[in-house]
Amino acid sequence: MASPEKQLQSLYEEFQKFQQELQTTVDALQKLEAQQQESENVQKEFKTLTPTSKVYKLVGPVLLKQDKDEASTAVMERLQFIQEAINRTKSEIDKIKNKCQRKQMEISELQSQAQAQMQGQQAGGAGSGPPGAGQQAQVAS
Repeated sequence: MASPEKQLQSLYEEFQKFQQELQTTVDALQKLEAQQQESENVQKEFKTLTPTSKVYKLVGPVLLKQDKDEASTAVMERLQFIQEAINRTKSEIDKIKNKCQRKQMEISELQSQAQAQMQGQQAGGAGSGPPGAGQQAQVAS
C-alpha cells in the first residue's frame, strides 16, 4: 500500500483535475448563456419589425436577404437548441461538483486517518526509552 502522503498527493491531483474540469464546464455554460441572451435580443427585435421590414443574414462577409418568418423560425430553433445545451451543461456541472465533493471527503478521511496514526505513534512513543529514564533516583539515607 502507498504511503499516506502519496495517497493524499494522488487524491489531491484528482481533485484538482475535477476542479479544472468544473471550471471549463462553467466557462462553456457562460458562453451558452451569452448566446442565449443574444438570440433572445434578436427575437425581441423581430417583434418590433413591420410587415414590410427587410431582414438580412450575415453569411461570412456577405449580407443575404432572408424571409422574416424564416429568420424568426431559425432564431426560435436556435434558442431551443441553446436551452437544451444549457440543461445538459448544468447537469454535467452537478455531476462534476458531486465528484469534487466525494474526492474532498476522501482527502479529509485520509488526513484524519494519518493524523490519528501520528497521534497514536506519539502517544505510544512517550513511554519508550530505557527503563527508569523517566524516574528520579531515590537515595537511602
